[in-house]
Amino acid sequence: MALDSKIPQGPIADKWTNYKNHIDLVNPANKRNIDVIVVGTGLAGGSAAATLAELGYNVKAFCFQDSPRRAHSIAAQGGINAAKNYQGDGDSTYRLFYDTVKGGDYRSREANVYRLAEVSANIIDQCVAQGVPFAREYGGLLDNRSFGGVLVSRTFYAAGQTGQQLLLGAYSAMNRQIGRGKIKMYNRHEMLDVVKVGGKARGIITRNLITGEIERHSAHAVILGTGGYGNVFFLSTNAMGSNVTAAWKAHKRGAYFANPCYTQIHPTCIPVSGDHQSKLTLMSESLRNDGRIWVPKHMKDVEAIRNRTLMPKDLAEADRDYYLERRYPAFGNLVPRDVASRAAKERCDAGFGVNATGEAVFLDFASAIQRYGKETAHVKGLDENDAALVKTLGQEVIKNKYGNLFQMYEKIVDQDPYNTPMMIYPAVHYTMGGIWVDYNLMTTVPGLYCIGEANFSDHGANRLGASALMQGLADGYFVLPYTIGDYLSDDIRTGTIPTDSKEFEDAENEVRKTLNFFVTNEGKHSVDYFHKKLGKIMWNKVGMARNVKGLTEAISEIKELRAEFWKDVKVPGTNEEYNEELAKAGRVADFLELGELFAKDALDREESCGGHFREDAVELDGEQKGEAKRDDENFAYVSAWEYKGEPSDAVLHKEQLEFKDIELKQRSYK
Repeated sequence: MALDSKIPQGPIADKWTNYKNHIDLVNPANKRNIDVIVVGTGLAGGSAAATLAELGYNVKAFCFQDSPRRAHSIAAQGGINAAKNYQGDGDSTYRLFYDTVKGGDYRSREANVYRLAEVSANIIDQCVAQGVPFAREYGGLLDNRSFGGVLVSRTFYAAGQTGQQLLLGAYSAMNRQIGRGKIKMYNRHEMLDVVKVGGKARGIITRNLITGEIERHSAHAVILGTGGYGNVFFLSTNAMGSNVTAAWKAHKRGAYFANPCYTQIHPTCIPVSGDHQSKLTLMSESLRNDGRIWVPKHMKDVEAIRNRTLMPKDLAEADRDYYLERRYPAFGNLVPRDVASRAAKERCDAGFGVNATGEAVFLDFASAIQRYGKETAHVKGLDENDAALVKTLGQEVIKNKYGNLFQMYEKIVDQDPYNTPMMIYPAVHYTMGGIWVDYNLMTTVPGLYCIGEANFSDHGANRLGASALMQGLADGYFVLPYTIGDYLSDDIRTGTIPTDSKEFEDAENEVRKTLNFFVTNEGKHSVDYFHKKLGKIMWNKVGMARNVKGLTEAISEIKELRAEFWKDVKVPGTNEEYNEELAKAGRVADFLELGELFAKDALDREESCGGHFREDAVELDGEQKGEAKRDDENFAYVSAWEYKGEPSDAVLHKEQLEFKDIELKQRSYK
């Protein structure tokens, strides 16, 4: 099937407005006769469910957590971007559009990104109206800070818990509709298949995670807002329950999977401490506003710090290598995440890692504490030369900005980050790849939509910080409610979709067959045994740096591991009860297929771009020596994979990317 992105004609600044002016609508009386399923209730799914119900549709919302408030969006810390130009520093819709396309290393679709930038300001207004407590300046205006890859301050925030506050806003909007009976909420339900009737998505099969009951649910359209698949690496900053199952089941039913190898490795995470861990902890990118990243210049100092004979705060400034400021003077510590992560890896690979494993760099706030302390002392008319006073005042400012993050770090690492630099190292965080969607956010299956991190559409090969929340809420509040109406306008006379059809029966039987296999298989190893092995293959051979040999080995090893999994996995308990191990088994089975497609996609893309770094595609000379080398002539396309059984049989379809409003050129942050 040929890919049709359905991008509207006309100038980029007019596309969305013209589109909205000419689509078909569903009148309020008819909306009451149309059912919509929303799977996932994070910021994307929750905002979509609330808005569609507000419009009058009958919404059934599903989440595997015990409440939408537990969705992983809650973990987003730093902020949300919007082109409001409150700082008067030159921001605009175009600049946000440009920064996002450039940050994504020119591998995103222009029309989608411009629309995202265009509606970004509306999101802030919507959330303020909901009561989201964004930080404010002394005069009462909303405050902003900077994130990586931009030269303006456009990030709105609520201390270090922006995602939580935004989710509470969406949850409040959902609750109003639950109270009205317009949203029927299914907590602790996991989607295990999409049901197609007549070629269209008409429902889903779910499992009640508490009772084990298998259920059929029908609707006129199905929306997936189920997040990313970073947990394919086992260790990531994602919540342990985050999984790819809904998206992967959709893929197996005909939805193409786009750019699976585009994974974001976040530069500011607490380093791995041992094999006992099941999760890594993110320290917000907002910390790079004020923190300076460094390693010692000299190996003797590295060894002294590792041996604890030298405290990092005692190392002289002249003996520190602020390598991001040195390599990227224009952006310094606020280079995009992919660039910052690779630079940290390069320093650690060269032997300058500062912890026992050699995989950590410092994030130091001493300069910021000094700067803020002097400023506060000046404002208050106090002695700016009193070092102890300046330090106290500066720490108070830092505490107000990042206090909860500092507290979290101290709890985990047992070190006081106010007085000794944090140790950080890159970790798997976000996935830019996902289900392929057109301009309407519809997948290659009619009636099946995909929004937020679960789709591929807006971030290219690398997402800029604070853009995930922006995309999730843009899709849910402002884009999907329009585009889905155009599709549903053909369904006003369809009536209720029955669930006793052969299609529903077949899908349910397939789900039952798989579950029964897991609880009856007499294997030897736990689900985690296989997940950890998969994670090690992914991190070692499909992680921050990739090459042909490693990717080829990964494909072979994952295939073997998958075969071993189906032979030797052991799942205790039964299907008719709360059985977390059974739920996990299904998710890991999907990760084992995705992992192979992931490696296959990375092998196929013989260039470096954004989070996809190939060791055989590096600039060899000039100002950009050592940086990622893109190949626009041969790879300026979206890779969309069609399911054909085994991942090795997946068929590649290409959506050629066109750049009419931004010059396609080498990305530089120097």
